[in-house]
Amino acid sequence: MVASGKGGTGKSTLSVLIGAALAARGERVLVAELDVGLRSIDHIAGAAGQIVYDVGDVLAGRCDAAKAVVESPLYPDLYLLAAPYTNGRIRPDTLCAFVQGVRPVFDTVLLDTAAGLGAPFLSACAAANRALLVLTPDPVALRDGRTVCDALALRGCTDTRLLVNQTPRALEGCGVRSLDECIDTVGARLIGVVPFSDVIRRAGQTGTRLPVQSRAWRVMRAVAARLCGEDTPLLIR
Repeated sequence: MVASGKGGTGKSTLSVLIGAALAARGERVLVAELDVGLRSIDHIAGAAGQIVYDVGDVLAGRCDAAKAVVESPLYPDLYLLAAPYTNGRIRPDTLCAFVQGVRPVFDTVLLDTAAGLGAPFLSACAAANRALLVLTPDPVALRDGRTVCDALALRGCTDTRLLVNQTPRALEGCGVRSLDECIDTVGARLIGVVPFSDVIRRAGQTGTRLPVQSRAWRVMRAVAARLCGEDTPLLIR
């Protein structure tokens, strides 16, 4: 599951791009978006206009997952299950059953939760065996991140990793002294540091592919490698 304490941390963008980086390693990856009413992964992954059914339809039994899942035209082997615009319910039992059902088909399922501790977060906690906590390096995001990290621990998630996004070259201007402060405040192991990047912003806003020669793509590949257990540097310079 990919979670955040507050909105605006870039959680959905990173869900897509990390999923794409895992797919580039040879995995078959599904990103399932749980943020009802705030669909975005289809646009980020270049599939806007291709969505007919959504995760709400699948979990309610209105259609099979095969009808709702679409492949990204930008990133081969990256598949999307978008959130409904309205009237979708994300329940732990149906989400767990869905994840179990697609395990034979996908190597990795990323559950892009809604920000905060609502129903999508609680349902994802029941279905996931690992959590990525996406935060920006500012005091509010870190404080909210600690709340989410504690909530994950209370619900039995013992493998939570911190991903610091939109990181400037100098942290002092954000009200945070160092990456160590981010780690200590949140209480989770650091798995990646994503720099503030106009390349990432443009790719997400325009629904275009992240350039494979860009530093941003190298960072995504490094995060994907660390998720797969490889000893890879946090920062790609």
